[in-house]
Amino acid sequence: MSELTLEVVTPDRTVVSTPVAVAVCPGMAGEFAVLKNHISLLSALKVGVLRYRTESREEQKVFVNQGFADVNNNVVTVLVESAELAEDIDAARAEAAKRRAEERLADKSDNIDHARAQAALNRALVRLSLARH
Repeated sequence: MSELTLEVVTPDRTVVSTPVAVAVCPGMAGEFAVLKNHISLLSALKVGVLRYRTESREEQKVFVNQGFADVNNNVVTVLVESAELAEDIDAARAEAAKRRAEERLADKSDNIDHARAQAALNRALVRLSLARH
């Protein structure tokens, strides 16, 4: 049994709580892997895919929406705004969000918050990528 535990937590619920062999997180400066006995670490996370592999070598993927990863005493705690297991992503909903964001970005008026629309598009693209694989 692994000595490393992964916890992915949102304000609403715990999405993942399981022993893992490795967790690969989408850090702001790039992906980083955590194995058991990793040094303590606190890192900001960007929108992306968190991957982890169980002791049985099965790889799992989770969409994460900005937050932090805290590594301490063989526990990786990922605190994010939202998270979804790859198999739970609704591709049709993500496609609709992508279209809405693209329409907002195409609007060149001052009434549109382009940074917010770009962030929505990025989240939709990551979700779609996960849903399709």
